[in-house]
Amino acid sequence: MKIIAPDLAKSPPRSPRVRLGGYVMLPRILDKCRALIAGTNGAYNYNCPMDQEFFQFTGISAEALKKQVAAGKGDGDLLKWITAKAKPARAGGEVAAWSAWLEQRSPSAVEMREFFQEEHERIAPAREDIATWFDYLDLDDYFSFGGQP
Repeated sequence: MKIIAPDLAKSPPRSPRVRLGGYVMLPRILDKCRALIAGTNGAYNYNCPMDQEFFQFTGISAEALKKQVAAGKGDGDLLKWITAKAKPARAGGEVAAWSAWLEQRSPSAVEMREFFQEEHERIAPAREDIATWFDYLDLDDYFSFGGQP
């Protein structure tokens, strides 16, 4: 089955802040997965460390989700599948709390703080509002496709 995939060499995936079923990152993960399957993922990597936060929280493997995406399922059907397969099953409040935590997460390990600082200085040294990983991802997506910080 042919899937409709974004061309991530021409535009970024959805922001990590966009939610599906309350899950941050999920729409972005689906965009990257579809693009990987279609060969249009550009510089974006499916199952990167940030994606792995979602897979760990849901207990679903990246490969299992990829098989469902490859079957041509839409976002709504994929959310139903994730809800049914998540181990442990997650209540709405758990998903909301996890999403809020991930959205506010900043680099914690020294080497990640160094990477974050170097990237911040490279892309937008005058921006004082870049504090979380999601801030960085949104900025990097915007900058990578010609936006000015």
